Amino acid sequence: MEPNSKLAELRAQAIRGIAWKAGSRIFSQLARIAVAVVLARLLTPDEYGVAAMVLVFSSLILIFSDLALGAALVQRKVLTEEDRSTVFWFGATAGVVFTVLGIAASWPVARFYGEPQVQPLFAALSVSFLITALGTTQAALLTRELSFRSLELRVMFGTAVGGAVGIVIALEGGGAWAIIGQQIAYAAVATVLLWRFSAWKPRLLFSTASLRAFGGFSANVLGTRLLFYLNRNLDNMLIGRYLGPSALGTYAVSYNVMLVPFSRLAEPVQEVLFPVFARLQDDARRVADAWIRVNRVIGAISIPALLGLMVVATDFVAVVLGDRWADAAPVIQILAWVGLMQSLQRLNSSILEARNRTSWLLGYSVVVLAGSLIAFVVGINWGILGVATAYAVSSTLIEPFYTYITARALDVSVWPFFRALGGVAQASVAMVVAVVAARQLLLETGLGSAARLGILVALGIVVYTPLCAWRAPEVVRDLKSLRRRPPAPTEVLPSPQPEIVA
Repeated sequence: MEPNSKLAELRAQAIRGIAWKAGSRIFSQLARIAVAVVLARLLTPDEYGVAAMVLVFSSLILIFSDLALGAALVQRKVLTEEDRSTVFWFGATAGVVFTVLGIAASWPVARFYGEPQVQPLFAALSVSFLITALGTTQAALLTRELSFRSLELRVMFGTAVGGAVGIVIALEGGGAWAIIGQQIAYAAVATVLLWRFSAWKPRLLFSTASLRAFGGFSANVLGTRLLFYLNRNLDNMLIGRYLGPSALGTYAVSYNVMLVPFSRLAEPVQEVLFPVFARLQDDARRVADAWIRVNRVIGAISIPALLGLMVVATDFVAVVLGDRWADAAPVIQILAWVGLMQSLQRLNSSILEARNRTSWLLGYSVVVLAGSLIAFVVGINWGILGVATAYAVSSTLIEPFYTYITARALDVSVWPFFRALGGVAQASVAMVVAVVAARQLLLETGLGSAARLGILVALGIVVYTPLCAWRAPEVVRDLKSLRRRPPAPTEVLPSPQPEIVA
């Protein structure tokens, strides 16, 4: 196949992948938010907090399920059958080992928190190490093949079944078990569907040479994931240990209802573009152009949404979560800023991995963990508001460095990235001014929270949309380009020229 034809097909696959990812994420995030709201009304802050103590460790399941060898399968230019089977059997063995270690660690973890209820919950969740490990190789191979339809059907079915299981357990009075049951059910359904959708099945092959070949790349990625995990969960660990389950429940609800969905806005694009970037890893200019343009579109959604949430947080909590969660409103307002910055950084790791700059990624993860640790230790003296504020401050100081090293990996200047967001930022600030002014007027009328929230959200959309089209017309053009048919094989794709670092 000619180079231009390959690029056209790759573009078509990427667009189809993003469409599937977007549809899946919209469904999954709406389902997760709905389930979170239902569970928040069925569970007490104490029950939610006990489950959150366990879920602090749930991210380790994805990290240790394949020890980052799945990412190596995607990034590698050529794969053999020995490579695939070696990764599967190594991952399955790791799943057994970490399941046993998780069950053994459940007693010390419960003692750390001073909550005996944590022990059986933690032991049960540890089974997910093995369940997930049995499907990670298939997931990596489907990702490498850009088979996102299969991957996203797995996510949607798993989310629906997991949510249903969680709600049923809560209705039956299961308390914190509702959230743990939701996680285990999702893992089981996802793994079964991966085996159903993947044509590849493991053979009785194992190659130490293949394992060694993946070693350097995987070790850096694994180290990065572990450090990022600590960075994302240190606040929960400290709050659970020193402030108790009720405080952690309030903080976790604030994080899960607001920060997680918005910070994952870029996740569908990230997951699609990693294998695409891996195929284009020698074409830095094309990757740099995609990085800037995609982040501009992401920013056009996340920046106004999160700035607007800061304004309406009190009404949002009253209407969606209920009065018992009133303390979550100021935490949501602060974490919204963190979510905004994180939503614009999600592509960075994919680019650094695709360009084989995993040592840079590992170095950055050390810096961000050190900054967060200092901030959380200082902030916890002022409760969950102090922790959230410290998180926002450390993120503001450190996140721009992530953008800088990504630009360096692509041999471009960092300034085009920030300039691309200028029009979106202007439209968003103007929208915030309008919503703040309108909210002050509505407060004087005595209108209820639900009506006020509906009016303010509608006003924000009406004000922001034309302003964005005016100040950031590139966003409109980029969105329209996704709807156009891919260029014919004979058409030469343009290769924009970002600024080169001097």
